[in-house]
Amino acid sequence: MQKIAFQSSPGPSIGIELEFALVDEQTMALSNSIADVLEAIPENQSAHYKPELMQSCLEINTGVCTSIAEAERDLRTKIQRAEAICDALGIRLWWGATHPFSRWRQQRVTPNERYESLVQLLQEMARRLVTFGMHVHIGVDSGDKAVMICDRIMRHLPTLLALSCSSPFWENRRTGLQSFRSKIMEGLPTAGLPTLMRNWSEYVWLVNHMVDTGFINTIREIWWDVRPHHNFGTVEVRVCDMPGNLEHTLAIAALIQCLVKWLSDDIDEGAYQHDCHPMMVRQNKWRACRFGMKAELVDSFTYNVEPLPKIVDYLVTHLRTTARHLECFSYLEKLLDVVGGESWADRQQRLLDETGDPAEVVRQLTAQSRLSPLPTASTQA
Repeated sequence: MQKIAFQSSPGPSIGIELEFALVDEQTMALSNSIADVLEAIPENQSAHYKPELMQSCLEINTGVCTSIAEAERDLRTKIQRAEAICDALGIRLWWGATHPFSRWRQQRVTPNERYESLVQLLQEMARRLVTFGMHVHIGVDSGDKAVMICDRIMRHLPTLLALSCSSPFWENRRTGLQSFRSKIMEGLPTAGLPTLMRNWSEYVWLVNHMVDTGFINTIREIWWDVRPHHNFGTVEVRVCDMPGNLEHTLAIAALIQCLVKWLSDDIDEGAYQHDCHPMMVRQNKWRACRFGMKAELVDSFTYNVEPLPKIVDYLVTHLRTTARHLECFSYLEKLLDVVGGESWADRQQRLLDETGDPAEVVRQLTAQSRLSPLPTASTQA
């Protein structure tokens, strides 16, 4: 079996990956334009702008950052660069986990050997992956700890999903869900909630078993809601929908960094591992997917059903010391405003009710999420 070495991270570094949909500035429909966008990226920045499975997606990644504030500076610069490039091409960036009305059958797979082999393996399950998410990497110091944190953070994944829900539409229809993206992702054979693992050795055995038996081609085809990332030396949280703007993105990322750091410290101090039944996490994930920020989740200690605002208030209070140590409390505290407001899924549905036009939903929200002013007719000319 292949040895998989975990590259230790010295501290709780953070990296954020954001998947943006590319939409036509006139029709607001998805645009298969990734090749044009990437061609205009400066060569010395190209490593941070990547294609995804579909040509209507642009992934923007930070470097390895030591704080949320550093990640914010990094993302602002890169997103504003992407906005300027997209403006010149007649494209806008959509901050949402599904597109309100474009059809997945009209999206083209990026010409890439890996993506083409995925489609060959997964067939329709891959072709309909027209979804957009947020992935957050937090550095940890060992593979064993990464696996333990993946286990212990699972009970918090439904909260993270509920805070980020932004995919109420699919194929120009209301799905009745706040996060339809999460259900699309669960159609993949190695997505959704991870299996329980005890240590790094068991994780390595499981990955090698799946590769050796032909179930997956590489370790990169494990798309769990949270997973260890051996090359980066991180725990990667992948459960979130794409939030609707940068401010909410950073607040959720701060919560993830605080949770991983708090759990890491807890492990170092020899805390007892409280068992949380997998069905309870699965039940809470469904509640988050269905109701978003209106979800009531089951507490894994008391078994009481609690509204999301109460859960978030508890986490912000409980993680205050950790957040101050990480210098991200102002970002974490923003979650109290987030959970007291309208979810991005609800905003999309309200705008459709008000305008009757799904294209107008995309037009208004892409304008609101921008980090730089919309170009005027004279600047476009």
